[in-house]
Amino acid sequence: MITDNIKNLKNYNIVSENVINFLMNLPTEAGHYEIDDTAYANIDVYNTKQDCKFEAHKKYIDIQMLLEGSEELDYISVDDLKISEAYDEKRDVMFFHNPKKTPDTLQLEPFKFALIYPHEAHRPQMGNGQQVKKVVVKIKV
Repeated sequence: MITDNIKNLKNYNIVSENVINFLMNLPTEAGHYEIDDTAYANIDVYNTKQDCKFEAHKKYIDIQMLLEGSEELDYISVDDLKISEAYDEKRDVMFFHNPKKTPDTLQLEPFKFALIYPHEAHRPQMGNGQQVKKVVVKIKV
């Protein structure tokens, strides 16, 4: 997992110029946005919650960045995690039971991003019911 400020995104070679341009000139409306042949984004507004599940992906790297509000994002290696919901190829997601080991926690704030690789399980949307606005960019591996 990599965390940084959006102004430093160009320092990460996994992130294309098209993705950087999208994130630097974000649309204001929630919705689904095709960036190019290898990346897309979803902008969502939702309330954080406490009963979130760990998830991981196989086909895409996530860039998760809050635009408004604050939320916690827990993360841990998928090694030794027990699957609770099998991999869904269409949605590119699998879910895990909570680990016995304590995960690392990141406090997401506006324009601080988390770059999450497929070998990292993550539990986003954690919080106490605060409304947030967030963009998640999916970059094909």
